[in-house]
Amino acid sequence: MKRVRLSFARGVEVGFVDRDLALKRVEYWAEHGMNVVHVVYGPEGCGKTAWLLQSVELLKELGFEVIYVNPINKEVLAEFGIRELRDELMRLVKDALSQNALTRLTWLAFDMAKELIKETRGKVAIIVDDAFQILGVKESAIYVKALLNLIEYPPEHYENIVTIAATSEGVSRHEIGHHRWANLRVMWNMTREGLKQLYEQIPGNKPNFDEVWRLTGGNPKLLSQLYETGWNTDEVISDVINRKELRAFAATLSSSERAWLWEAIDDPDALFTRERMGLLGKLTELNLVINDVPERKEFLWIDQPPAERDPELGIGNYVAWQTPLHREAVRRALQDVK
Repeated sequence: MKRVRLSFARGVEVGFVDRDLALKRVEYWAEHGMNVVHVVYGPEGCGKTAWLLQSVELLKELGFEVIYVNPINKEVLAEFGIRELRDELMRLVKDALSQNALTRLTWLAFDMAKELIKETRGKVAIIVDDAFQILGVKESAIYVKALLNLIEYPPEHYENIVTIAATSEGVSRHEIGHHRWANLRVMWNMTREGLKQLYEQIPGNKPNFDEVWRLTGGNPKLLSQLYETGWNTDEVISDVINRKELRAFAATLSSSERAWLWEAIDDPDALFTRERMGLLGKLTELNLVINDVPERKEFLWIDQPPAERDPELGIGNYVAWQTPLHREAVRRALQDVK
């Protein structure tokens, strides 16, 4: 399989590495089909987009007509052979982008998947990347149901269909999980060996890999940010604090909640109790933690699951900080707000 090249940082491209288990999942779906939509969630920047773009290449090689949409990045890929449909989709995409109608991009991809099923009656894949933040919680659930309808009530008979939606947005996961429209699966940060393969492609002087692993916990986006700042850890942490408005968040907490949060710095599972679920929900909304982490059974994960517990990286049995730097950002915000 051809490995895609990906933009890692300004002026730096890397080859796709790791995620062999996740790609095997796609191969299995391509061979056996799906009876529900597969929704993949996980930490921000853990590599979901890279995996999906590599999956586009894999599915093309397996004979699928593929549509990929990422409304946040304003990106649509039309990897299918019917030129008239491709040209029409690109025209509609250009029109939507001119109006900044990002929600429309997501539905254009869905409409085109329907047209492809009608025209080809063959193998069709629709891959939706990080659309839930654009759609919002309720419309995200409606969209997943629409994708399920493509599987169950297609406009024509088809040979096979693959439908994948990925998100880092934690709240939509709970809304979608209330229904039986999708299989929810987690993708975690890269394995130590996978991150090392990526780290070795980065040019120039670098910190020791053990230090990079301790800071990022395997998150390739944070690795990119560290590289772009000249390996300035303070700058990356400050960016998390300011982007997520963590000082304002800390200031809204009661004294009890701040005490619980301090406990969670050392052990995220400290939040997994009835009276602390409200605080845990707020942290999930801010994409700081993953709540109710599944059992480490391979079939519940898209790729290699994390360790059962890893205090150094902030991973508990039931709750995990998205990365060690997210945890450090919360620590500093708490220190700043008395």
